Amino acid sequence: EATLDLAERRRIRSAIRELQRQELEWDEEMLASKRFRPERSSHRQDDKENWPQSRRLEEEQQAALAALSEQLEAITSVEELTKLLRAAGEYEERKLIRAAIRKLRAEEIEAATLAGNVQSSR
Repeated sequence: EATLDLAERRRIRSAIRELQRQELEWDEEMLASKRFRPERSSHRQDDKENWPQSRRLEEEQQAALAALSEQLEAITSVEELTKLLRAAGEYEERKLIRAAIRKLRAEEIEAATLAGNVQSSR
């Protein structure tokens, strides 16, 4: 609904931004829980001989993805993330990088909105 009160508009916009931020965090948590969910299949029960090797590979992949996630948090440039995205080969890596790009863009939009609010208040 339309409102003429500027303070109320600001509160509404900040609430919307907060909801969007929470939704991004929730999406990232859901992706992480899906990514690290162990595979459950009857084949694994039948093939116990190869189970330790597949378990080790899965743990290595999880460790590599966790390290990539930490590396992505340190990057503050969308251009750098885009270069990493183009160079990434694994689907899970690309998914993490795209999430980091979305998060950075949301932060940039929020910062620009806050800067615009400060300018308008002056």
